Amino acid sequence: MALFNEPILDKPAPSWSHDLPTPSQPPSIEPYPSRFYHPPNFSNDICLEIHRSTVRTRGVGVWIALIFAALGIVMFLAIIEYAISGDKFDLVLVISMPALVVITVWGGLYIWRMDTASPRDEPIRFNRARRKVYVYRFHHDGRRPFSRTAWFTRAEVYNWDDLRAEACSIYGPMGSGGLIQTVTLAVVEPGTNKVFDRFHFAHGGLEAEMYWAMAQIYMQQGPEALPKFDQPPRDWNNEKITFNLARYLAPKVKWPEAIDVESRTAPEQTPDAT
Repeated sequence: MALFNEPILDKPAPSWSHDLPTPSQPPSIEPYPSRFYHPPNFSNDICLEIHRSTVRTRGVGVWIALIFAALGIVMFLAIIEYAISGDKFDLVLVISMPALVVITVWGGLYIWRMDTASPRDEPIRFNRARRKVYVYRFHHDGRRPFSRTAWFTRAEVYNWDDLRAEACSIYGPMGSGGLIQTVTLAVVEPGTNKVFDRFHFAHGGLEAEMYWAMAQIYMQQGPEALPKFDQPPRDWNNEKITFNLARYLAPKVKWPEAIDVESRTAPEQTPDAT
């Protein structure tokens, strides 16, 4: 599926595998509805909105964070017991135990926030009339899991023609090893291959590339050329949530009003037309 054997961008994405066709090129793959886990949120003559999520599986991290918290408490109590017991001084133990407590608390809080602080959906809107792309983007900083200002959601706007899609592959610690595949979107300076921003687009290999192909088809040919989906769109803000604590705690999608109107209308339209 790759069109280029070497990266065309400066710099390529981490774990770069291959570049996908640019916005002006034909798609390299045909999107099949049966291969999509989620259909588009909505589409019309002006705007296509696609589901996007930084975290692929929601709900698991909450329980991992709680396990981390329990381990941290156990280790903290063990440190207190060691200090009270008056046993022979062990420098390695004195240094390692507090360090493990800090690492456990730090890691647990980061996993908790990743699972509960990211919105229920991080949609991306492709506006065909304006040739703009609107991204509901979740920002986070693993170095500062306690920070309030380093974790936030912001709507960002890019030119469609300035986007470049890159497929990435990395082997992760999944049992005997597993291939983790994603598609990343880079934003380049107009007329160059110099990247000034980059963000996650879709998880998976084939499915992720099909999402990019679907965006290309919509922007190049219009909604009539999109494949037909049997399943209805998912209402991410108003879905019934039962036992998934992470999705229950996650904030709903709330676009800034001006961006919401702009992203769903053509340049000649007024807010009343929406």
